[in-house]
Amino acid sequence: MARKAPEASPQETNPPPPRRSSLLAERYRLEGTYERLRRALISGPQDGRLDQPLSFWVLPTDRRLPIAFLGRTLRDLLAQPLEDLMQTPGVGQKKILGFFDLLRRAIKSESADKPFGMPNDLKLSEPAQRRGVGAEPGAVSDAVWREWCDAIVQAGFGGHALGRVAPSLRPLPTVIWETPLSDYAARSLSDIRSLKTHGEKRVNAIIEVFGAVYEAVSTAVLHEDLQLDLTARFVPEVSRWIIAHGRRPDRLTVADVREHVARPLVRQIDRDLGEPMTELVAERLGLDQPAPTVKAQAERLNVTRARVYQLLEDCARVMAVRWPEGRWLLAPLGDSPADTEPEVLGLVHALRGLFYPE
Repeated sequence: MARKAPEASPQETNPPPPRRSSLLAERYRLEGTYERLRRALISGPQDGRLDQPLSFWVLPTDRRLPIAFLGRTLRDLLAQPLEDLMQTPGVGQKKILGFFDLLRRAIKSESADKPFGMPNDLKLSEPAQRRGVGAEPGAVSDAVWREWCDAIVQAGFGGHALGRVAPSLRPLPTVIWETPLSDYAARSLSDIRSLKTHGEKRVNAIIEVFGAVYEAVSTAVLHEDLQLDLTARFVPEVSRWIIAHGRRPDRLTVADVREHVARPLVRQIDRDLGEPMTELVAERLGLDQPAPTVKAQAERLNVTRARVYQLLEDCARVMAVRWPEGRWLLAPLGDSPADTEPEVLGLVHALRGLFYPE
């Protein structure tokens, strides 16, 4: 009697699906690569590179960066298995490969002072390689940040308030508008990210301001007897006009003050606070029609009068950081001869009351 052939085991009859096998193989490959890089760094030179944040090893041309890892030191990251790192929100396989690229750069670097691949002869006058404006905040390494800060402080802008030189105040929280650039220039990006209340959004806004200032100071070519100044675009325009015409306010018309003072200030409010505030301010100044009462504005916005006053207070905060000297430049226009047009005096008093309240 013929013997019955033994039944195949479940594994023999149901081999792993090809896609699952491919994923497992890729996972093993990633783990093997990570372990090799990890061992190379841990057993490598003990010159402080393990205590550098991952962001230190980033170059401006890098892509697919693991943003969640950038503020952590290599020592901290390498203490975790790859499986734990890959469970970090926002970190997938592509970001892990970018992480590996940064680890390789740390291994290849001759010292812990400069990432491998950064040119030795890099100069501040080469903005195409170190451009600040438009730089992706997450791609700015500590090395690039340090170069930006050194250039800004050397150019004499360390004492400038962050809000005075920001392209726009909208991304910046009000509480840091008056913070001097030197406060942040003295810190590494990792230190800034570790500050209380300095989340990713706030840090990115700070980086964007520094990038804009760096772009200005690094591309300016000045005579040795000339000084670079950074202010909002309206400041020199309005200041020059007031200095030139403010001595004889009796000769001014309301159209002059509206065009050369009021509208430039309102345009700056639009840039810094947005369109809703611009409409509110233009109404208060009566630029296009007679100024409504605060009650009428509150009813239109469906808010209380107290809320309208609260919103308008932001205008004074903007000018306090953007153009503090405007308070003294506008003052003579309000102390005018008796033959000055009443409409001119009314608009000047409205400007001073709105932007520079007592």
